[in-house]
Amino acid sequence: MEISVDVPPYLRVHKDGTVERIAGTQVVPAGFDSDTNVVSKDILVIPETAVTARLYRPNFTPQNAKLPLVLYFHGGAFCISSASDPLYHNSLNKLVAESNVVALSLNYRLAPEHPLPIAFEDSWAAIQWVTSHAKVQEDWFRDNVDFERVFLAGDSAGANIGHYMALKLNSDSKSDFDFKVKGLVMVNPYFWGKEAIGVEITDPERKRMVDTWWDFVCPSDKGNDDPLINPFVEEALSVEGVACEKVLVTVAEKDILRERGKLYHKKLSNSGWKGKAEFYETLGEDHVFHIFNPDCDKAKSLIKRIADFINEQTVNV
Repeated sequence: MEISVDVPPYLRVHKDGTVERIAGTQVVPAGFDSDTNVVSKDILVIPETAVTARLYRPNFTPQNAKLPLVLYFHGGAFCISSASDPLYHNSLNKLVAESNVVALSLNYRLAPEHPLPIAFEDSWAAIQWVTSHAKVQEDWFRDNVDFERVFLAGDSAGANIGHYMALKLNSDSKSDFDFKVKGLVMVNPYFWGKEAIGVEITDPERKRMVDTWWDFVCPSDKGNDDPLINPFVEEALSVEGVACEKVLVTVAEKDILRERGKLYHKKLSNSGWKGKAEFYETLGEDHVFHIFNPDCDKAKSLIKRIADFINEQTVNV
């Protein structure tokens, strides 16, 4: 079949409209993971759109044990992967074990079949479901979640989603949620912009590749300065509206996206936001290395850093 759009290394679209995903297509079932002593199950969170999530908790958690809740948004440039991807399933098992949390990993719908902003809409609907239905419909939430200790987290595109969910929690005047978001974890966040900065200037080949990704998942007359991918354009909501007490931004030294993560941390730290902005850089590694090589020492250190962030005492704001 002839190819009409090629989006390496993720997928290609054939002229008959068929989407052929090259990566992020494998799935593993939920269940007990003996390596981490974590158990998981799949749940329906948005019946109207059939959006599901994978729920995790440490195995044999006592009924009265109240643990932090992590709402996790996976990466994949908004167009590949899922909560049941073995790479993400493995990563969430390790994060839950290290952090001692309950986690919900969301299967938001993917572009191009569901172009942006659908992924953001699904994520917001999932947050609404958690606060309005979870305590009644899901025993793990009712028995084991401390809704005063909720964290948003994600890597790459998922970190982007987490940022905008934290903004929407603050800006949506109609929201009256019965939980408190304590923190936001952004691992190698996927932000971009038309004007190259830092290493993007000296790496035009990878710059063009990332340009292609965004044009594909979000056709827009604003291109790479669309507010959904560039949080610092004039029409974007100010980062100081992030609705949490603390934020952790992590970057990887060899990642073409690292300049955007550094800029985000700098802008947030220098804004009127009253929280605590933390920064962590992994040297010698590339984008979301911990997903692809989870057993290396640097991946273990990153997961431990995230766990420490979740469990450390939060600031008063």
